[in-house]
Amino acid sequence: MRTKKNRENKNGVAMLRKGFILLLFFSLLIVQSICLADNFLHNSTYDICFTPGDNCANKIIRAITQTKKEILVQAYSFSDASIAKALVLARARGVDVRIILDKSQLKARYGLIPYFISNNINPIIDNEVAIAHNKIIILDRHTVITGSYNYTGAAKNKNAENVVIID
Repeated sequence: MRTKKNRENKNGVAMLRKGFILLLFFSLLIVQSICLADNFLHNSTYDICFTPGDNCANKIIRAITQTKKEILVQAYSFSDASIAKALVLARARGVDVRIILDKSQLKARYGLIPYFISNNINPIIDNEVAIAHNKIIILDRHTVITGSYNYTGAAKNKNAENVVIID
């Protein structure tokens, strides 16, 4: 009985040691990332907003409106008509607008695929993965908009979401 307990204690200590080593490893990884981010900060500006409360959609639309050459969008869910309209208006100004959407958008109740297609923007459907859960917009290969924010009315008005605009 004593031998079994000693083995259990040794196993418990070994697990704690492994856990500590993993914690130390990830802590060092985070510190290194922060250091790299610090170098990145000197040449960039950040705009961060949160919903509900902040009007993140207007910040996204403002950035789209200022785009001159190219907009690349990858979105899991897209039903916000105001952001879709900004993309269509950018396309009308001659901006190259490309969109990749999750396959769920083919059956989405408020999906905007027909709207995009009728305005000469042909979304690509990502059906290669289980969920294409990205939410990112790249403007003129310089400005990046990302975060948890899906381009939907729920993200705008109901959900706790974030948007980070890096310029």
